[in-house]
Amino acid sequence: CCVQKGVNGTMTLLYKEIRLAAHPTSIVFAFLGCLVLVPAYPYSVIFMFGCFAPYLTFLNARETNDVWYTAVLPVTKRESVLGKCLFVVFIQMFQLFFSIPFTLLRNTLNIANNPVGLDATAAWYGLGFILYAIFDLVFLTTYYKDGYKVGKSLILAAIPMVLLMAATEATAHIPSLAWMDSYKPKHLLMQLPILIAGIVCYGAFLPLAYRISAKRFEKVDL
Repeated sequence: CCVQKGVNGTMTLLYKEIRLAAHPTSIVFAFLGCLVLVPAYPYSVIFMFGCFAPYLTFLNARETNDVWYTAVLPVTKRESVLGKCLFVVFIQMFQLFFSIPFTLLRNTLNIANNPVGLDATAAWYGLGFILYAIFDLVFLTTYYKDGYKVGKSLILAAIPMVLLMAATEATAHIPSLAWMDSYKPKHLLMQLPILIAGIVCYGAFLPLAYRISAKRFEKVDL
């Protein structure tokens, strides 16, 4: 027997992850989208927090034997993976959407451009979606090879994450890419393709990560 199919079943899986598996720090990290209000701060670090949140939850799940607990529930291995993937998406999307009001407030307060790196523009959000997508694909698919080696999964996923963070901050210091660091309407319009590409990338990579992870985890002998 499995979890009830459909929306109710999906929400039950997510509810279980939030209430029983999520590390408290992961929830705190989800609210750090407000850091876009800090005048001089590398805003790509916000994405890093969005990647560390799943890592801490997976680590906490390992230490509390969440895999064994889930194994005795009326869910399949594939549904167990789905629950974790839903949690990752929930945390990361909550963080990005939570940051939007603070980005608008930043513009209302006319805070000076961030001297450290890229401002929280539409291009920044697009690059954030791409960073999340690549990190999640590497982290989830590596972790579910055995459902245990969280540290190894983080290290492998952190390599592209750090490179993308560096590239994100570097764009603000390249004169030919100055339009990516601007809030002017014409520049925001130019940034829309980056935002759309990021959303498409995230929407494609997460289902792919889930399918690969579920297939691998089904072969793991618990």
